[in-house]
Amino acid sequence: MTTDRPALLERYRNGAAAFIAAVEGISAAELDARSAPDAWTAREIIHHLADAELRATVRLRQLLAEDEPIIQGYDEEAYTRRLPQDRSIEVSLEAVRAARAANLELLDRLDDADWLRAGTHTDSGPYSLTDWVTIYAAHAHDHAEQLTRARART
Repeated sequence: MTTDRPALLERYRNGAAAFIAAVEGISAAELDARSAPDAWTAREIIHHLADAELRATVRLRQLLAEDEPIIQGYDEEAYTRRLPQDRSIEVSLEAVRAARAANLELLDRLDDADWLRAGTHTDSGPYSLTDWVTIYAAHAHDHAEQLTRARART
């Protein structure tokens, strides 16, 4: 993955649209199909991305507002197991779109000093703003590709 800031931001900027496009026209059967017994369904992936984006908004704000914040890891599998999966797909997609838009409002206003901000992730150690953007620039695109592959198999 590139560490070129404009390229990362552009990839982040396009992530929600790529993911929403991958979901467009999805059928009920596609939403709940599993490609393997332990694989997530499209419905679970959609809710996972919304949950992850909402956590990402907090992480970004911690990095920008707190000095050397502790960024708490979380158990994605537990969220998928324990949070209701009969939630609205539309609301989760809107959460993804809104979280990205809110984060871009901040990211587009950062100066060079802001880009040096960092903290510590409880699971992976040193965690900079560039790490954050790199991870989340790829995340929605990765899941969009995952959904596209899964839909092609059904």
